[in-house]
Amino acid sequence: MNIYLHTEIVSRELDSKLLLATLAAARGHHVIVSDLEGIEKGLRKGVLPPGIFHTKSLTPGNIKIARHQTMIENGSIITSIDEEGCLDQNGYDKFAKIRYSDKSIEQSSAVFGWGSEDVEALKRIYQKHSSKIFKTGSPRADLWKSFFSTYWGTPRGIPQRPFLLVPSKISYANNMKPFHEIIKTNKLGGYFERDPDKMKYMFGALSENYRKMAAFIEAIKYLAKYNNGYDIVLRPHPVENVEAWKIHFEDISNVHVIREGSLTPWINKAFAVMHNSCTSALEATVSKKPVVTYIPFQQEYSPELPNTLGFKVKSLEELSSKINNIFDTIQSGDKIDLTEKIPEIVEKKLYFDKNELAAEKMVKVWESLANESLSKSCNWAKFQWFLKLMKFRGIVGRVMRSLSSNKLEQKKENYKFPSLDKEEICKKIKILENILKIDKNLECKLLSERTVLIKKS
Repeated sequence: MNIYLHTEIVSRELDSKLLLATLAAARGHHVIVSDLEGIEKGLRKGVLPPGIFHTKSLTPGNIKIARHQTMIENGSIITSIDEEGCLDQNGYDKFAKIRYSDKSIEQSSAVFGWGSEDVEALKRIYQKHSSKIFKTGSPRADLWKSFFSTYWGTPRGIPQRPFLLVPSKISYANNMKPFHEIIKTNKLGGYFERDPDKMKYMFGALSENYRKMAAFIEAIKYLAKYNNGYDIVLRPHPVENVEAWKIHFEDISNVHVIREGSLTPWINKAFAVMHNSCTSALEATVSKKPVVTYIPFQQEYSPELPNTLGFKVKSLEELSSKINNIFDTIQSGDKIDLTEKIPEIVEKKLYFDKNELAAEKMVKVWESLANESLSKSCNWAKFQWFLKLMKFRGIVGRVMRSLSSNKLEQKKENYKFPSLDKEEICKKIKILENILKIDKNLECKLLSERTVLIKKS
């Protein structure tokens, strides 16, 4: 069977897509992990045969609805797990009504859920499609388990000293896109129609984001000065401007601004995680890592759920004291007093089956949807040349636009999907094979800078 795994944000999604691809390829399927453009154009031009198109959301915007309809008419089927997951909000009903619709679920053949909360809400709100909705859990959460600890290893750029991890979530005030472009994207996606209060919320969140960013700059500088011998790693959200953060800490030697790679190995290697309103608090909680929730002022527009987790502090002095205490306790070889049981609020969001990975459940659902059309052979060399032609046309297009405007048009950096490294991807596949005890020989081939093919040799 042909399976096409759409990846939007590499640092967030790539590793879970490689887990899915490894399991599916070991069972004889041909799997493409790629950005949207390569898959969508390949299917539309007939260079890729029909297959399962697994996407990162079923948001019911007109463009996405039309895209999925074209794929369906050409013989492909649609499945999805929402990569946002609504992990930072209490409840799921509003999210379900904004990120899904009867039409978008009708177009899909399977919708996978992170846990009981999202699955129950989707089945209740979209009752006529309930048979398509599966509580599998998320492959991203699979990789949080200690079972995969050897997969992650040590991230590049890690400080020599023990470090505090500070994941930021300032997604409006420090976005790579100007705020008016974020507004435009939401407008084109139909978000303001489905949620009339969203515009007002976004402006309120923007204002609060600036206050939060200023508070975190102050807090990190304070911790950098008054600590018992640790470094600080600030990890910006995937959509944030890294350089903007670096400006504030460029003269502070024990503060490192690093966004490369997945968040998980940084959580694994940190002695503690400090955050505000960040879903990293859920991952750290599941991973039994000390979480410090810093709430410097009363917040109206920040997600509430993550801020209920961990040790909650409000002042700089309290923050420094708590983190130093955690650091000293760990350095002395003692254990931090953390609850053994995952909080109920997190258990509703995340489903873990002790006997089977979420990724395994998803592959089995895909296999239950199999038909002859989805297993047609593909000329992978032809698809590779098609991707090269796409890239060439993109270059020519930029040159022509530059000539017509008398201004050199620079290629925009794809901060969500930087170029893939073949050696690194193949190494990760090999590690997954070993962890999962897969005795099949899998082939890993980079077809373009953003497309990888994984199948049996």
